[in-house]
Amino acid sequence: MPKQIEAAALKGWIADGQELAILDAREEGEFGRSHLFWAVPCPLSKMEFRARALLPRIGTRIVCVDGGEGYAARLAAYLEDIGGTDVSVLAGGTPAWIAAGYTAFSGVNVPSKAFGEWIEHHYETPSVDPGELKAMMDGGTDMVVLDSRPIDEFRRMTIPTAVNVPGGELVYRIGELVTRPDTTIVVNCAGRTRSILGAESLRSAGVPNRVVALRNGTMGWELAGFTCDRGRADRYPERTPTGVETAFARADAFARRHGVRFITRADFDRMRGEADRTTYLLDVRDPSEFAAGHLIDSRSAPGGQLVQATDQWVAVRGARIVLVDDAGVRARMTGGWLRQLGGWEVCVLTDGLEGRIEEGIWAPTCPEADAVRVPRVTPPELAVLAAEGSVQVVDLARSIDFRDGHVPGAIWGIRTRLSQLADRLAGDRQIVVAAPEEAQARLAAAELKGFAKAPVKILAGGTRAWAAAGFPLAADRRDPADADCVDFYLRPYDRNEGVEEAMHAYLSWEIDLVHEVKKDGDAPFGAWR
Repeated sequence: MPKQIEAAALKGWIADGQELAILDAREEGEFGRSHLFWAVPCPLSKMEFRARALLPRIGTRIVCVDGGEGYAARLAAYLEDIGGTDVSVLAGGTPAWIAAGYTAFSGVNVPSKAFGEWIEHHYETPSVDPGELKAMMDGGTDMVVLDSRPIDEFRRMTIPTAVNVPGGELVYRIGELVTRPDTTIVVNCAGRTRSILGAESLRSAGVPNRVVALRNGTMGWELAGFTCDRGRADRYPERTPTGVETAFARADAFARRHGVRFITRADFDRMRGEADRTTYLLDVRDPSEFAAGHLIDSRSAPGGQLVQATDQWVAVRGARIVLVDDAGVRARMTGGWLRQLGGWEVCVLTDGLEGRIEEGIWAPTCPEADAVRVPRVTPPELAVLAAEGSVQVVDLARSIDFRDGHVPGAIWGIRTRLSQLADRLAGDRQIVVAAPEEAQARLAAAELKGFAKAPVKILAGGTRAWAAAGFPLAADRRDPADADCVDFYLRPYDRNEGVEEAMHAYLSWEIDLVHEVKKDGDAPFGAWR
């Protein structure tokens, strides 16, 4: 039985500088309503995958939290089952934390978001509002607009004329994108964080041009009455850029200024042998480059996104983060920012991609799923069953992705809560589970077999394979409804009602974070050594 820890004791642990992971067992949307500053989502529905990815060393100190529902105890028991030796549960969950007088935060990726606001204050990062940018465009100002988000977000909505250059690529590629010193560089994202981080990366690296962030990003642009482009794919040239030597010198100076360590593969091998330290190995290049060849056991964590959403990859405070890329620029810039965000020893591999590498995308190990044997159906076989009316598809995609496209007639569900679908799965129609990862589908199939009367199978390759085979997708922005999207913290533009109000609230929330963080007192921005 996992031991319990009181809020005051956990507050002390957060400040003691030792390794600590705070894992929240709720779904992301529930987590986003109220949580501890350094808590990291590890929902029960994905715990077999998330826990192993977030905890390279299962023996580290771990505290499980929730909103008082009892999920934390279930997560803690699982962690002990897979080898956790120092696992606790926060007594009373987040409500008890608040009752003890400590601060709770809404939203997701809060440490990174707050760090972005700190950067703007600390470095006095200049910005322009949407009206100023529109006037610059209309006046023919010599400038470029660089959208610092991943390409999928860029396609959804972006500023007219913008080129997609994710934040981790900016210093690496700016010499090819901007060749005149008089060109103004405008960096944007959807809101504030990545605009600020991207602009300040260029400024701190010593790029001589005028560099500004677009205040409030695409949301601010639309709130100002302007229209975003949609469906565009304008991106940086996918090759080694010109000016790499200059970019390297800039990034190297930035990293050294902020205490990044430099190690070799031999050093890294010794580090991995240290039984009392947690070490993450993260490849900060573009995911396509990672897939083409990467260091064995590394994970893809594009640099801009890693700084913007560190809690997607790293859960252990006080751990060691080892970064790898090819030319050294992206790892150094990412490392310099992670050092300032605070709480980790950060190293860059100087010879990371030399020697033996592997291809393909990273996939977590999941022995629990490997042990489940479930029949598979191919997309053509499912199409026949659907035409006969003899099948019911259960889709485990993120709610936001299910809205965008799913097998016609599919029901959306969350694993570990599939019993909520029992009334909709009545009858003798066989059940086919579609999931982004087959391991997830296997685990769900085992859960469904516990109460469903019909046979359960899984869709080989999931919804992606269905679409790739040429079969149609159904889309419905209101299925599931906003209130039911508990697995995903909806962004303002994902909502079906009150979008403008949600945008205003979101931007105000980001701006206020710097004050909330100061009140909380647990963020060592710029001070960790």
